Amino acid sequence: MSRRTPREIDVDLSRERILDVAEKHFRRIGYQKTSVADIASCLGMSTANIYRFFPSRAVINRSICGRFLAETVQFAESIAQMQAPSSEKLANLLTDFHRKRKTTAIKEKPVHELIVTATAENWVIARAHSDQISAIIETIVREGVEAHEFGVEDAAQAARNVMSAFMPFYHPVLVEQRVRNGEDTEAGLRDQIPFIMKALGCSV
Repeated sequence: MSRRTPREIDVDLSRERILDVAEKHFRRIGYQKTSVADIASCLGMSTANIYRFFPSRAVINRSICGRFLAETVQFAESIAQMQAPSSEKLANLLTDFHRKRKTTAIKEKPVHELIVTATAENWVIARAHSDQISAIIETIVREGVEAHEFGVEDAAQAARNVMSAFMPFYHPVLVEQRVRNGEDTEAGLRDQIPFIMKALGCSV
């Protein structure tokens, strides 16, 4: 494995400093109101210097969105690694993941708006995120099959089906719409989880 040069390390550190400042602005006032000049000013550098590390404003947006989505993946992975029955882990993952999406929509609107844009415009980072969540669910389903909790033959297809059934409680636009309509989304998910478990061949 080749060693990274001091210059490569310096570039990465500079990129992280820029993203740290950009994230603070995004969380406070939103990505649309944050300009590259704002970020540069906080760092005491020129906008031209920002563009030395990021070829466009869009790349900064996508990088920050990637940070937000990575937090969710880590959150899901921590649940998947719990010492618990697979059915319990899956139910907890779906419940807690929905609550996180709902809380973001209500209390972290700037973050929510960026995730909505990434989803609506089908950014690569958003597609990759969905694939990562589906892979985590697949791992839980596979463990459940091995433990004879679930009775499906194709864990990958089952995970995709779980994602489809979970979509009304996962898609940021759908979650926002249901919250605006005053729906008790958590009650709706409590009704949906037994349906998902039954489809996996698990008696709830």
